[in-house]
Amino acid sequence: MKTMLKRGAGVLMPIFSLPSPYGIGTFGRAAYEFIDQLKRGRQTYWQVLPMGPTCYGDSPYQSYSAFAGNPYFIDLDTLKDEKLLTQDEIDACWWCDKQDQVKYDALYYYRFPLLRKAYERSSHKESEEYQAFLEENEEWLDDYALYMAVKGKYEGKGWMDWDEDIRFRRPEALSACREELAEEINYWKFLQFKFFEQWKKLKQYAKEKELQIVGDIPIYVALDSADVWSHPELFQLDEENLTPLKVSGVPPDAFSEDGQLWGNPLYDWEKMEQTDFAWWRSRMKASAKLYDAVRIDHFIGVVQYYAIPYGAVTAKDGEWEKGPGKKLTDALDEAAGETKIIAEDLGVFCQEVKDLLAETGYPGMKIIEFAFSGDRFNEHLPHCYDPNSVVYGGTHDNETLAGYFKPEKRQWWELQYIADYLGAAHQSEVVDRVFRAAYGSVASVAIFQMQDVLKLDNWARMNTPGTLGENWRWRLLPGQFTDERADYLSWLVDTFGRF
Repeated sequence: MKTMLKRGAGVLMPIFSLPSPYGIGTFGRAAYEFIDQLKRGRQTYWQVLPMGPTCYGDSPYQSYSAFAGNPYFIDLDTLKDEKLLTQDEIDACWWCDKQDQVKYDALYYYRFPLLRKAYERSSHKESEEYQAFLEENEEWLDDYALYMAVKGKYEGKGWMDWDEDIRFRRPEALSACREELAEEINYWKFLQFKFFEQWKKLKQYAKEKELQIVGDIPIYVALDSADVWSHPELFQLDEENLTPLKVSGVPPDAFSEDGQLWGNPLYDWEKMEQTDFAWWRSRMKASAKLYDAVRIDHFIGVVQYYAIPYGAVTAKDGEWEKGPGKKLTDALDEAAGETKIIAEDLGVFCQEVKDLLAETGYPGMKIIEFAFSGDRFNEHLPHCYDPNSVVYGGTHDNETLAGYFKPEKRQWWELQYIADYLGAAHQSEVVDRVFRAAYGSVASVAIFQMQDVLKLDNWARMNTPGTLGENWRWRLLPGQFTDERADYLSWLVDTFGRF
């Protein structure tokens, strides 16, 4: 059984939201300065969103790989210091006029040609560090680099639209592509080398500042990913054409009458079990190297998962099927070692999930935004918390606190209960009172989005589930995380003993 997380507090902010002059947050100077501010605020945890290479829709929960890192996060100034790029080359690119937003199409157009120049000038291939990197990541790196190289050959098309011989990974086709695309394959390996090299240094800096980093792994992977292409036998795919039989999602509820159709291929848990969950063990082992704690998104899927027929236009016609349960968590615990695991246990109530959390010792999640719309024993109310839990004001999928608690959005009785429970005499006090309620609770960890630390309205919302185009874009401006806000967090930590 896992031990509880150290009592403390933290901030949720993805890497892409860090300030930088180059269109997106990176592992550069601003990341180190952010850690310094968290240290000033006496924070124990920095939670990030998944760091994989994003695909269509720019969601960090839809990635080309469950193992690879996002090349967008490679810091350009660091490459310049290594004499792999010049400032003129960097400045010749357009990085978007708005520093508080990520513009993904500009990044895609400008950043990869720039990174290719760095690759062409690099002498990394002969270094001991690079050779060690290749050996440490051989389980996934070769397939990922080949997948990305072939994807480039097919002008970005998903592997489902490649020629049959390479789609089915026939040996002669794989050999031919490796020979034809050798330089491209090396380019994609170089990007991963630089990603992990820079992340390792940043994580070490966080450790020196006594800051633990909480990572996030989606339970599912994208259909168009190196994982599904290289391991089709581990997913519920039609053997004749490799299309999904059923896909992921969640059923209709109070928030969505059609449910949510995510569309990820589902695991063949029977096949997974026959391998003693080898793929999941590798995934958790890789995540344990990156983070001090790992949050498993949609943990309910470990116990039961919602299966929707492939081709359905809504999630209405799905059905619940049984997941691997403790067989999988036992494998994850062995692979994780000392790395802690947090279960995102939100959504449909399932007693089996609660029982599994009790058995594993994983902390579950509480969301204060969910607290005031039920009865007085709503599990998200602070007086109902278990010490082995992590409380959030809201997550990346929720409104900001300032947006959520606007009077015009709540029923009068709900507003009265919010005021009574939090002791707020005026609307302007509510966000601060939510912080006090979370920090003062028995939950071992209290984490708030950076947008809520800054009291930003819903224009800064990270993601609205079920929508495309305007999500995953918010960025922190230089100097916006002021000493005043850091000192406020420090005061809360001291007042409620989160140190």
